[in-house]
Amino acid sequence: MARKKVVAALGHRALGVTLPEQKDATRKTAGSIADLVEAGADVVISHSNAPQVGMIHMAMNEFGKVHPDYTYAPMSVCSAMSQGYIGYDLQNAIRAELLNRGIYRPVCTVLTQVSVDPYDEAFHRPVKVIGRYLTQEEAQTEERKGNYVVKEEKGYRRIVAAPKPQEIIELDSIRALFDAGHIVIACGGGGIPVLQQGTRLQGASAVIEKDYASGRLAQELDADELLILTSVEHVSVNYGEKGQRELKEITAAQAREYMENHEFEENTILPKIQASVEFVEQKPGRRAVITSIDRAKDGFLGKTGTIITN
Repeated sequence: MARKKVVAALGHRALGVTLPEQKDATRKTAGSIADLVEAGADVVISHSNAPQVGMIHMAMNEFGKVHPDYTYAPMSVCSAMSQGYIGYDLQNAIRAELLNRGIYRPVCTVLTQVSVDPYDEAFHRPVKVIGRYLTQEEAQTEERKGNYVVKEEKGYRRIVAAPKPQEIIELDSIRALFDAGHIVIACGGGGIPVLQQGTRLQGASAVIEKDYASGRLAQELDADELLILTSVEHVSVNYGEKGQRELKEITAAQAREYMENHEFEENTILPKIQASVEFVEQKPGRRAVITSIDRAKDGFLGKTGTIITN
């Protein structure tokens, strides 16, 4: 059987939150990735980073308040840090799991920048909450800096934009490593958001949605399959209601109808469906699967998950 090119997008469950949780979670996730390799997949891995980037952002900026000689860390730098330490745990866990199974495949992490459009409407409608709760005075200070805040029950939180990905800057490096037989971890957390300014890349105060970046990566690598691994085995419609129904195999056209009927939660399932539909519609024969991390192999083999085709 011919091997398939697969972009596997890992959600929060695959990584944990704290450092010890992440160490344990990545060991379990490595088993799922190794299963895919044994089943005939050549894999590029993307991953979420929401808890990690929030933790880094809070730690670096709280440290800067206590130690004025140190500068605050912008979101782009926090994103780069999260890619580095998540990739470190993930690549070591996958390497060890493959070697334990008698498989030698190089595993590497590429710190990945992804350009965004400075005129993206998302910059005027930020939705991603980051950092700790703020007092009203601290919230006003953030607003004077030009940042956005939102009031919640426990206080104020800073929110940042989630623009759509435009160009994966390190794509040629990712492709070269992938074509050479490496398992590549890339576009972590949706990528480090940057703005093109002539020949320079300037970090943007934003967070890119991981699923959209994963879909773009799958398109650019001409993958056969986009495998989005999350906390549920199937996507459901009428979620939480009496008529809740799991979606098994659907077409891209059917998925679009469900989206038009607002069946999917905007900031969780909807990006997964949108990324999947855009990926499969670009070329005949492509498939997208949304399923749980522990059913990754079965999803790849078409035995479970929400499967989207043309």
